[in-house]
Amino acid sequence: MIPTLPAGLTCLPSFSSQSRTWEGAGLRHLKNFWLSSMELYRCASTQVTSPRTCCWTSRQLFCDFGEDFTVQDPTEAEPLMAAIQHISQGSPGILTLREEADAHRFNSGDLVTFSGIEGMVELNGCAPRPLHVQRDGTLEIGDTTTFSRYLRGGAVTEVKRPKTVSHEPLDTALLQPRVVAQSPQEVHRAHCLHQAFHALHKFQQLHGRPPKPWDPVDAEMVVDLAQALESLKGTEGEPLEEQLDKALVRTVALSSAGGLSPMAAVLGAVAAQEVLKAVSKKFMPLDQWLYFDALDCLPEDEEPFPNSEDYAPRDCRYDGQIAVFGAGFQEKLSHQHYLLVGAGAIGCELLKGFALVGLGAGGSGGVTVADMDHVERSNLSRQFLFRPQDFGRPKAEVAAEAAHRLNSDLQVTPLTYQLDLTTEHIYGDNFFSSVDGVAAALDSFQARRYVAARCTHYLKPLLEAGTKGTLGSACVFIPHVTEDYRAPASAAASEDASYPVCTVRHFPSTTEHTLQWARDEFEGLFRLSAETINCHQQAFTSLAHLDESQVLTLQQVVLGVLRERPQTWQDCVLWALGQWQLCFHYGITQLLSRFPPDKVLEDGTLFWSGPKQCPRPLEFDASQDTHLLYVLAAANLYAQMHGLPGSRDQTAFRRLLKLLPLPDPQDLAPIFASDLELASAYAEFGPEQSKKLHEALEIWTVGPPLEPLTFEKDDDFHVDFVAAAASLRAQNYGIPPADRTKTKRIVGRITPAIATTTAAVAGLVGLELYKVVGSPRPRSAFRHSYLNLAENYFSRWVPHAPAIQEFHHWKWTCWDRLEVPAGQPERTLESLLAHVQKLNGLRVRMLLHGKALLYSAGWSPEKQDQHLSRRVTDLVLEVTRQVPEPGQRVLVLELSYEGEKEDVTFPPLHYKL
Repeated sequence: MIPTLPAGLTCLPSFSSQSRTWEGAGLRHLKNFWLSSMELYRCASTQVTSPRTCCWTSRQLFCDFGEDFTVQDPTEAEPLMAAIQHISQGSPGILTLREEADAHRFNSGDLVTFSGIEGMVELNGCAPRPLHVQRDGTLEIGDTTTFSRYLRGGAVTEVKRPKTVSHEPLDTALLQPRVVAQSPQEVHRAHCLHQAFHALHKFQQLHGRPPKPWDPVDAEMVVDLAQALESLKGTEGEPLEEQLDKALVRTVALSSAGGLSPMAAVLGAVAAQEVLKAVSKKFMPLDQWLYFDALDCLPEDEEPFPNSEDYAPRDCRYDGQIAVFGAGFQEKLSHQHYLLVGAGAIGCELLKGFALVGLGAGGSGGVTVADMDHVERSNLSRQFLFRPQDFGRPKAEVAAEAAHRLNSDLQVTPLTYQLDLTTEHIYGDNFFSSVDGVAAALDSFQARRYVAARCTHYLKPLLEAGTKGTLGSACVFIPHVTEDYRAPASAAASEDASYPVCTVRHFPSTTEHTLQWARDEFEGLFRLSAETINCHQQAFTSLAHLDESQVLTLQQVVLGVLRERPQTWQDCVLWALGQWQLCFHYGITQLLSRFPPDKVLEDGTLFWSGPKQCPRPLEFDASQDTHLLYVLAAANLYAQMHGLPGSRDQTAFRRLLKLLPLPDPQDLAPIFASDLELASAYAEFGPEQSKKLHEALEIWTVGPPLEPLTFEKDDDFHVDFVAAAASLRAQNYGIPPADRTKTKRIVGRITPAIATTTAAVAGLVGLELYKVVGSPRPRSAFRHSYLNLAENYFSRWVPHAPAIQEFHHWKWTCWDRLEVPAGQPERTLESLLAHVQKLNGLRVRMLLHGKALLYSAGWSPEKQDQHLSRRVTDLVLEVTRQVPEPGQRVLVLELSYEGEKEDVTFPPLHYKL
């Protein structure tokens, strides 16, 4: 029977049972594929029913896209794009890129096209040309002999090549399976699972039921059926000489009767992504069988045939899970208390998964959700616990309510405080003492590092997941069993990357430079200027009492950015028009007056060479959409900042622009190209300039305060301003501009999140949760996972063991610490140091609490005696001026020892209060 379509899934192509072709889609056997994905959907709902021939610790997925299916866009990666420095006339023409490193991103044979070139315009929009990468980093692009001479600018863009996929029909693929696997061992395992599933279907046909949970007789029947099957064949039809893994088939049969929602999430996500591939022709489809098993979730040290009573149905929503793990495990799961950090895309999926498996749904159990953010419009496309009526509400509260509706037994506590150094009085010793584990769904490596450090400090297991488009990962970190969390060095570095101010302001060479400049413009014009005026209004100070930087800031804001308080919408439009002229015409003209296009440095090289592209001023043209968009967005933002009404009527706006004169350059803000010019401006700041600034400031001391604007990625005018400003800046410097979508993603620090990948990683985390709750488990049971749904890459591996450090006779890992009780009465510092030396036989050289030095062997004897006689808590209070938080149970102290090496990190000392 075909399952009923879930709400929201409509307009699906129809299929005929007499044909292998879907009407209107040209795809055969997607009927089977759709049924499989629907089975997964049904099992992921709050019902616990599952297909009768389904195995829930192992899953299979089959795709057949036909004999001639064209994939238009095989990979998720955006086409390579690079700015052009020069193109020679010749055969072949030699293309030099502005950034030498960009050349190494291209490969010989890549097809490319061109845009925005001045001079050699014959290349703009030409048919794709193959290129050849030279050893010196230049690119051969074919014959350019007859083309015009290259002048400036332009970009070269990779053209993605479509690929054709040919799949076998189901009846052929059953005997000649093409499986998705990353190694020969995985291929063999997939083939054994293929036969196991075939045997399960035969068992169902013979007995009219699936094997009973953990029944040894039924399991042996399945093994016998698998052994009796026809041997699988290779791609050329040759028999595969492979040994059937009977133990694997037996385990599959024993655990096949249950139902696990994390497995449904993983395979349902992959199935949904394959549907999208079929419809959009984007990304390579599976070729053709995918087998995924979570047999590592099963205990390794239990009896092979446990007590069947513990696995019998209880007529409850968890019966499918009980059939796999037993009622005792379900009871333990319900009493767990977990902290979920982050209620975004992944956080919502994790919370939904927790509700479905019953984590914290009984007794003293529960889930605490921590997230300081509020629901925004853009969240609705990827965070399914939120609805339009939730706009503006705290994410943690909305997610908690939605999870409770999924499972009324689930105890969910929302907290709207972020986890960082400022909230350790909330998420302190008392809080973590009641937590069994932590699940992190965070979007920055800085936040992940902090949460991981808390888990290491409190010895709590950490489940962590992340996504970026179709890329996803899920990791597990167990105290004393696995390594601790380490952010990828490259990713952490890129997250904190910044660009030199001078490069961004005057010498941009990449799209990212223009976006950073536009974002800085937004901050300076609409936030910092308003905050400066408001601050001056609240605490009016004579100019004589201000330092150099404060005077220059006021001068730039009052005489430059703001100039005068607007009274009408037209005043705001005039201001925005002046900003356009200042940034994209007069400012560039002024820069070129200092550094002319033909300026030569002392060593004979041109000033404007290499990545330093000579800019050109633009002329304002209201008929050009980007020009109009900038002025319209800037005028509305300026009006909002001053509490005035704006306008979205572009027709009326164009008419108004035709009536307004272009501002006089003398009325626009001064531009300082360097710190030297800033200093020079201050040196020239005499009585006349002081009087002018003072008179201008008097205007701003009256009237209402201004409204500083904080950039919001969901505000159209905010994004429009930054997108238009970056695009115009790119035109100034001949840089390929970013489209609005890319602009919003980069400046809004949006990590691309799609529902399929999010569901998959949440499912993978759920599988690791089973193992953590069923502890103790050996390291070999746990899995880190990585997937790429676009390229059908799935990898799972055992985490590394924690690294062992050694100093003299002492060995430890990142999970170890020295624990010393304070005692009653409390011990002195001298007693503490003696106790530490007794524990490890080493003399302490220095003792710190945070950055505060409590003891040093290098101090004078008098100073040492003053500290050694003090009680430890009194000494910490005296040195740090900080009183321990109520409920604080431990002071964390850092130690260094005599004779230590620089690369050694000793365990912390936990001084137990």
